[in-house]
Amino acid sequence: MNSLYSVIKKFIVTNKSTDGELRWVYTAMVDMAATKIDIKAAIRKLYGKEVAKVNINYTREKFHNTKTGVQKKKWVEKKAMITMKPGNRIENFEVIN
Repeated sequence: MNSLYSVIKKFIVTNKSTDGELRWVYTAMVDMAATKIDIKAAIRKLYGKEVAKVNINYTREKFHNTKTGVQKKKWVEKKAMITMKPGNRIENFEVIN
């Protein structure tokens, strides 16, 4: 990766992801070229918190029909489930640019 600032795109806030925050698990969309080591280093550098482990999922591509009948495609994205060590909580999810 070129920069630690380009690793984490945004944090995901849904019902399932906010339930994970109680167990110190945060969900974020990350760059497709980012590795687990890059994600761990970015959290440590940007937020100053210790990471226990990182799991990576890929979202599948989806197709939606528009009003005009044209199919719109949503591309594959990389999602990281970041488990923090107990006591290390991220207060705000703003990505530092």
